[in-house]
Amino acid sequence: MPPRLRAKRAMTDHAFPTDLRPRDFAARLSRRAGPVGQRRHRAHAGCRLAVLAAAIAVPAVAAPVEWQPTALTAPAPASQRFGYEIPGESFPGSAFYYLDDLPNVRNPAGQPPADMAGPALPRPSAGGLDSGPAARSLMFAGSLSDRARAQYCLTLAIYYEAATEPDAGQRAVAQVVLNRVAHPAFPDTVCGVVFQGSERTTGCQFSFTCDGSLARKPAKMWWDRAARVAQAALAGAVYAPVGLATHYHTVQIHPYWADSLETVGTIGAHRFYRWRGAAGLAAAFTDPYRGGEPVAAPHARLAQPAPAIESDPLVLARAYEAGLGAAREAGARPASPAPAYSAEIEARGGDALFQATGAPAGGQVREEYARSGQWLRQP
Repeated sequence: MPPRLRAKRAMTDHAFPTDLRPRDFAARLSRRAGPVGQRRHRAHAGCRLAVLAAAIAVPAVAAPVEWQPTALTAPAPASQRFGYEIPGESFPGSAFYYLDDLPNVRNPAGQPPADMAGPALPRPSAGGLDSGPAARSLMFAGSLSDRARAQYCLTLAIYYEAATEPDAGQRAVAQVVLNRVAHPAFPDTVCGVVFQGSERTTGCQFSFTCDGSLARKPAKMWWDRAARVAQAALAGAVYAPVGLATHYHTVQIHPYWADSLETVGTIGAHRFYRWRGAAGLAAAFTDPYRGGEPVAAPHARLAQPAPAIESDPLVLARAYEAGLGAAREAGARPASPAPAYSAEIEARGGDALFQATGAPAGGQVREEYARSGQWLRQP
């Protein structure tokens, strides 16, 4: 039998299995191996390049369409930012002080829902406060050292008392300090008012001066904000809504003396008060500022602290009224308390060193300048 027929006969007689899976027919050699596979790959690559070129060329030759949606071409309307979104005016929790009541908080009858009954939160607005007459502007008089110390002490009071308050709360605290400076019942310097009673562990006028708060390093951002408020107050700015208030406390407490003073209102997180009677009248705030700022630091702790008489506003008011009555009987204005100096200053002369008694006396005006500023001849 010829070889060709024998091969065909062998293939016909061979029994191939019928249960082979597709992967059993996988070739071990790449389809691209050999010159035939390479030519086929080059042919396919040319087809791919042609399709890519056509996809790029069709949009280029298409007719241009002017599509300019308004949302992309028109300028966006200027949005009005809230106060707590303005740099320098925001602080943690500032949205509470800027946002008004939500419309659905009260029903049409104006009464709060039953599930919202409870004490109302303090509102920051100064509108509607019973502040009375406003204080006078501070007429600063003193040396550069006095101004630097006053600026530092007032910034301390604003920062440690109202660092996270809105501007209204910080300005109100600064105004209380300056109101005390102008009242004869308190020291007549800014640092003297701020650190009054700091030699005691309790009974200081501002709690941060004796409770260890000064050990906490101030944050620069909040410190700079408080310093701007202090600088404006020392430059003559008056925060009229707080009026002649000399005392305040946080809304979380209610001290024993609160009901004995006249309530001015709530600004930020503090409730402010002014004296009743003669001590709270505008005529009482007449002490001029003459400088002489003490060291801007807490006083040395005393071994046996004196009683905190000046921390009781009622005692201060009675003392002022008693002194005012005695002065009226004597026909003179009540004298301010004499300043206290260190032993070294007292040895050198005490208060007499600051009275300018050694100023040169005035001389005679020379004859050629005697009529300076007058008409040589009447017109």
